[in-house]
Amino acid sequence: MKRILLVGALILGLNVMNAQNDVITKHNGETVNGKVVKLEEYTIVFKYDGEDAENTLSKYAVEKIVYGKSGRVENITDKIEIKGEEDWEKVVILEDKGYAAGLKKGEEVRGKTGLINYHTGNTADKKAEMKLKKAAAIVGCPFILMTADKATVGFNSNQLGGSQAIKKGIGYKY
Repeated sequence: MKRILLVGALILGLNVMNAQNDVITKHNGETVNGKVVKLEEYTIVFKYDGEDAENTLSKYAVEKIVYGKSGRVENITDKIEIKGEEDWEKVVILEDKGYAAGLKKGEEVRGKTGLINYHTGNTADKKAEMKLKKAAAIVGCPFILMTADKATVGFNSNQLGGSQAIKKGIGYKY
């Protein structure tokens, strides 16, 4: 009888210890068990259960966190649904590689304006960004990690037709 009580107490103790883990639910359905160390502006720093090394996940990849001690649920981000080119305005441009942690790498995308065009430097930049986002939306990527952002200026830099904008990036999915 003492053994049964001891085994029962041991199992109950393990369940209580396991309940202290935080559960991070990603938009792709995966869950991560561990301990959330801190929430930063664009990332979540956590430790896997039984490990001391700190790991990072992009907040864009995470749907919610359920905290083990309190049971509190914190919604992190809404999932961005890209169904085609018409959803290009939903595409988010990531400025740091860490912001893509936990997302799956997709195709390289590109957006540029023509060499001879009727855009000033600022409007050429906006047009190239729009084309970049449309290219990402076509391949179903809600995120772009910028790899190149270049503007070339011709002889008549202060007049229309004198500048070209070229943007490149890598698309990311959930």
